[in-house]
Amino acid sequence: MFHSYAAIGDSFTEGVGDELPDGSVRGWADFVALGLAAAAREPIGYANLAIRGRKLGPIIDEQLAPAIALRPELLSFNGGGNDMLRPRMDEQVTASHFRDAIERIRGAGIHVLMLSGANPTDHIPMGKVFDARGARLTAALVDLADRPGVTFVDNFNDQGLRDIRYWSPDKLHLNALGHARVASNVLTGLGIAVPVEWGVEEVAAAPAGPKSRNTAAYYREFVLPWIGRRITGRSSGDGRVAKRATLEALAPS
Repeated sequence: MFHSYAAIGDSFTEGVGDELPDGSVRGWADFVALGLAAAAREPIGYANLAIRGRKLGPIIDEQLAPAIALRPELLSFNGGGNDMLRPRMDEQVTASHFRDAIERIRGAGIHVLMLSGANPTDHIPMGKVFDARGARLTAALVDLADRPGVTFVDNFNDQGLRDIRYWSPDKLHLNALGHARVASNVLTGLGIAVPVEWGVEEVAAAPAGPKSRNTAAYYREFVLPWIGRRITGRSSGDGRVAKRATLEALAPS
């Protein structure tokens, strides 16, 4: 049983796509924290240092040490999704950095929740290229799952999660249903019951969504702005800070 949990990463872990009425984001890590609190039947400490747009290097350089310093019992680590979308990516170098980060967490005596991101490549331009990169990176890291103190959750190869029903309008970030499914995968991997009220099994049993089509409006609203940020060296996370930088008490809902 874990009584404190910290998360680091990019938009996937921050919770982009699962927007709340007040404009803040929730996401799978928040769901996992609630699941841990429900299992403990008491408040747990929860921190989320993830910031959207971050590549793997900045996640390790900026978030890893502060997260370890919090001394959580459980620390989730995900990254590489933004690296995968760049023109070039060396999967072996990326995997090496990933391995080093995992060993730093294990060396601090913290249980590692290592997880791959969900796979959006059925729906986005150049999807086959990015799918192959993600598959190679996941395969290069899968042996880490056998190390003591590591729980590996492979969302990238969750075929059901590729259904369009789980994705937000930009088709790059999960929606609330998708984040709930990832949280379900995580809790199952940790051996913790998934709250029935999340409705994850009910959604999974429903018919698949329609085939995704990318219209001119989609390219104007989502793809072109993304390209513009790449050209100008900007990021969606510029100027943003962690939404939950310290271990704050989170009570069971």
